[in-house]
Amino acid sequence: MNAEADQAPADAAATPRPGRSCPTHYHYQPSAFRAASAVSVETVYVIGGLYGNGEALHAILRMQEAEARAGRRVELVFNGDYHWFDVDAPTFLEIDEAAASSISIRGNVETEIAESSPFGCGCNYPDDVSDAFVGRSNSIMARLQETCRELPSARQALAARPMFRTIQLGDERIGIVHGDAESLAGWSFAAERLSASRSDERDGPARTPLAAIERYFRESDVRAFASTHTCLHFARDFDVDGAERLVINNGAAGLPNFAGTSAGLLSRISVDPRVPRDSLYGIELGGLRFDALPIRYDHSRWLESFTANWPEGSPAHQSYFERIAHGPRFEVRDALGGRVQRPS
Repeated sequence: MNAEADQAPADAAATPRPGRSCPTHYHYQPSAFRAASAVSVETVYVIGGLYGNGEALHAILRMQEAEARAGRRVELVFNGDYHWFDVDAPTFLEIDEAAASSISIRGNVETEIAESSPFGCGCNYPDDVSDAFVGRSNSIMARLQETCRELPSARQALAARPMFRTIQLGDERIGIVHGDAESLAGWSFAAERLSASRSDERDGPARTPLAAIERYFRESDVRAFASTHTCLHFARDFDVDGAERLVINNGAAGLPNFAGTSAGLLSRISVDPRVPRDSLYGIELGGLRFDALPIRYDHSRWLESFTANWPEGSPAHQSYFERIAHGPRFEVRDALGGRVQRPS
């Protein structure tokens, strides 16, 4: 849930470090996507990192309604961390109902709400994230868990949601994950891990090895992975055994995604090859159209709601207010990899 992190070592669960490691039950094999049943859809919005932003949810529902008026049925796919700042029960329940009535998986936030563990927020932060930031994330989680102690049925429902899913669009299967192809809290699909250009495939110290990406796609047999978790958006295609594959990370639906802006972001995937009017960037691949769409929510109302729950000096305000108010140090050009490009 920050811009920079690494996957935890295989034995990280042996010595829990709250916020910096994750349990062994967060892990799965890429081959599990082959056996997973797939729900068939024509167009989806993949919504990751809503972070309890009710205004962003309302904007997404308006976007879905606009598509319906144009004759397109859009299914909502929540791929984790739809909760985070929503420590008031009414907002929590509204967001959870939306996820429950849609295609959904759980992220580390939902997993730790359902059953708290010694792993704090379950974010799997690396050592280059400050102890202060990690500590504040653990404090946010503790307060959210306190809210949910009075909502046992919601906690049970979260526990029952899967860690990943597979969806079918046309002839293609798409892996829906929160983190990456091996872990609910993995960081292999982070922007800084995949940002090498096609002309420079060398594996740096913080790079996901190309061999690992190829293995993920060979073992899973999916056309693309749609992820979130790392809080910065990125999309890049890969050639694996002569077939084009894609990793698309929507960043955060409930937070600004570019410097000086206030819009969230979702990943739209469709069998319709037409480029959506609001597309910020995208690619046609495997007969499908993949696009990043802005979520233009009421920013003033969201700031008011956020500060009501998290006033100045609170853990969430200290960690996130600057991004909410001004966006991250990230531009659209930073999100483009491989053949992914802005509409002409």
